[in-house]
Amino acid sequence: QVQLVESGGGLVQAGGSLRLSCAASGRTFSSHAMGWFRQAPGKEREFVAAISWSNSITYYADSVKGRFTISRDNAKSTLYLQMNSLKPEDTAVYYCATDSRAYAGGDSLRTQSQYNYWGQGTQVTVSS
Repeated sequence: QVQLVESGGGLVQAGGSLRLSCAASGRTFSSHAMGWFRQAPGKEREFVAAISWSNSITYYADSVKGRFTISRDNAKSTLYLQMNSLKPEDTAVYYCATDSRAYAGGDSLRTQSQYNYWGQGTQVTVSS
């Protein structure tokens, strides 16, 4: 059983920064791509960022490109999302997820159906 536990969310003013973490257990972390998604009130869950299993390729939604950075520490089985220059429209519950396929990558990582394990989410609120 894979477990993903997010942390690091909170309330921040516009222009501020937060760093989200996602601690993974129960499966070989280093062999699977990981992603961050978010869901704002009344909206569908959407892709934010993903990182390949090898830590060499990253993918971002246009809305966060240049402001957010995804990274992973395979030795610690932990995924990160550094969020800078936060905007009120970044307010959402943020979820980490693990790709169902080992050693896979590509633009399919932007698709929620590729992920088979999800964390419980962490709330990020950006005030104006």
